[in-house]
Amino acid sequence: MRIGIDLGGTKIEAIAMADDGKILFRTRHKTPQGDYPAILALLADMVRQVENAAGPARGVGVGTPGSMLPNTDLMQNCNSTCLNGKPFLSDLKTLISAPLRIKNDADCFVLSEARDGAAQGFRSVFGVILGTGVGGGYVVNGQLIEGPNALVGEWGHNPLCLPDPDRNCFCGRKNCVETWISGPAIEKEYHRLTGEALPLADIDANQSPAAIATIDQFLDRTALALGAIINSFDPDCIVFGGGVSNIDRIYTHLPRLLVQYILPDVCLTKIVKAEHGDSSGVRGAAWLWP
Repeated sequence: MRIGIDLGGTKIEAIAMADDGKILFRTRHKTPQGDYPAILALLADMVRQVENAAGPARGVGVGTPGSMLPNTDLMQNCNSTCLNGKPFLSDLKTLISAPLRIKNDADCFVLSEARDGAAQGFRSVFGVILGTGVGGGYVVNGQLIEGPNALVGEWGHNPLCLPDPDRNCFCGRKNCVETWISGPAIEKEYHRLTGEALPLADIDANQSPAAIATIDQFLDRTALALGAIINSFDPDCIVFGGGVSNIDRIYTHLPRLLVQYILPDVCLTKIVKAEHGDSSGVRGAAWLWP
């Protein structure tokens, strides 16, 4: 049995997972807001809950909303900002006796889908999370690809070549992919066109000319952004997760739009929707232990 934990901005989920991928136990708690010691204490308590219910774990994997910089072991790029600059792994090891590994939540997502989800059987898989933000990860031959800066898959903070002097990103830069194709970016674009505030699901379901134009624009910008990924890494499969991934037109329209932004005149990369949905992150954290 292995334990997976998904440390999110609003909730923390922990599971016990068997070797065949079966979930043996699950628990969820609200994330303590802005309280680093309380987050550590809750994670340790959740591990105890899982082990009490399902037995000792061979290892614990934690998906985090950021990454650990290898040369300092300090957290970076976390939208749960109380984690930034903290020795999260070292601190957690003082509270949890089981072997412990941590990875970015987008890495956990793509690892889950490549191991036993929608991207199973593909040699190379790029995972895309489209939600409040934009993230990703890359798996080849079942293994996460990592680099010296712990930044593989951070395509959401590449600039998109659509200059807008007022399009600011939380990271301090302008025109990041995240500011163009995240859920809030789509809602902002619809509001700009209509003056009406609608949640993403309602925009997607709406057949008005403005709603259709908003989604069409999102799809074209997504193709532009992912064209750079395909030209650089040429993955066999791109798997989508996050709230924005529920837009069905991604899977029917994006393949033909990508052809405009890649070198060949055909795109053979498969575009698929995550099989495990919101559970992909926590399952991938458990899969950090092979």
